[in-house]
Amino acid sequence: MSTIGGARVSGIIVETEAYGGPEDPASHAATKAGITDRNRVMFGPAGRAYVYRSYGVHWCLNVVTGRDGEGEAVLLRGVSPVEGVDTMRERRGRPPWAEGPGRLAQAFGVTEAHYGHRFDADPLWIERGSSLGEERVGVSPRIGITVAAAWPNRFYVVDAEGVSRTPRTPAQPNSR
Repeated sequence: MSTIGGARVSGIIVETEAYGGPEDPASHAATKAGITDRNRVMFGPAGRAYVYRSYGVHWCLNVVTGRDGEGEAVLLRGVSPVEGVDTMRERRGRPPWAEGPGRLAQAFGVTEAHYGHRFDADPLWIERGSSLGEERVGVSPRIGITVAAAWPNRFYVVDAEGVSRTPRTPAQPNSR
């Protein structure tokens, strides 16, 4: 849920990707990088926003999830809109409204100003949703990366509006 800029926008998170800290070569917290000004918030505490620019163009929104010092986060990749579609239209210009991490951040008004923001406080927060049966949860390799791209760390709600892409083939078991 977002009230950034005074407009209420909400949706159901339907797609995410996990980034597992220093041992995950695709993570911004990978061992080779260590703690930097850019990724510092990833190292805790959990429940904070890790916001960064992708390719210098789009803001991306992550939820810090690991214990302090672990550098873990989950990228929010897709939201099914519930409220504020008019605001999303103003911010995005055209659909899709929140399919893909850059579009999601733009639709919700997220910028670098939200780096480190606590997700239990206004103007940007996450509320508990409803449970899904296991058969509704899809798992696939992550999208748009080249390192550790085959890892099955992308999770999405099968057939939900707001999922950025449907994988051609299902993920293989994680062999790490």
